[in-house]
Amino acid sequence: MADSDMGRARPDPTHAPPIDTTVPSVARVYDAILGGKDNFAVDRVVAEEAMRAMSDGGNGARLNRAALGRAVRYMADRGVTQFLDLGSGLPTAQNTHQIAQGVNPDARVVYVDNDPSVSVHGHALLTGDDSTVVVLADVRSPDELLALPSIAGFLDFSQPIGLILNAVIHHLNDDEDPHGIVARYRAALAPGSYLQLTHFCDESAEARANSQVLTRSLGRGQVRSRAEIASFFDGLELVPPGLVFLPWWRPDGPVESPPPAGSMLMLAGVGRKP
Repeated sequence: MADSDMGRARPDPTHAPPIDTTVPSVARVYDAILGGKDNFAVDRVVAEEAMRAMSDGGNGARLNRAALGRAVRYMADRGVTQFLDLGSGLPTAQNTHQIAQGVNPDARVVYVDNDPSVSVHGHALLTGDDSTVVVLADVRSPDELLALPSIAGFLDFSQPIGLILNAVIHHLNDDEDPHGIVARYRAALAPGSYLQLTHFCDESAEARANSQVLTRSLGRGQVRSRAEIASFFDGLELVPPGLVFLPWWRPDGPVESPPPAGSMLMLAGVGRKP
């Protein structure tokens, strides 16, 4: 796994169930789109169909990853030393802990995913120190997740936390109450905390087509309107430039004109809890 550099991290000792290689997973499909090697044929089939639907050759996933990096750096530059990365997926280049610890070597990061592949890779690749933990849990159960000793005993929720929901919530269907779930996580954050979120937006025909692929193949994957996505930040102060398409969230340089393929698939935003 090129440039993953997860050697500073410590896996949670929770036992991971066996990996079913006959059923595609969100984490492994995303890994395949990013060009990773930790996926199976069944995942690559879905990834190829998704890239055809989005007509971007996987560039939207790379833009999303880059937006995550800029957001983590933004929060770390403003003194956030704790990060909870929900639905983190498989390790790839420039992970949350790498970026945060590049600003502050003492930054703590908890990665959470419900895919046993992520936990298995954590056990296989991560060697121990006290900076980073990988937890096998389901983001759809916020009360149970937040009460886990590996999270509640590792992060100090009386102090600011950077909550990461990067390309996660569009994998929750409406009947799973995504807004209620995010509200529960927001409520657990101390003042001065931040929420980072990216989400497929229904303003893009390509995103709508990809949603159909994901729903058919994975049973989940939903685009939402700009107003619906904005409501995940209720009660927070949106950091300028607000809720925008991926390349325009605090870019490191001028955005290409015309913008690169995949630019209009997802909206990105960061909100601060007052």
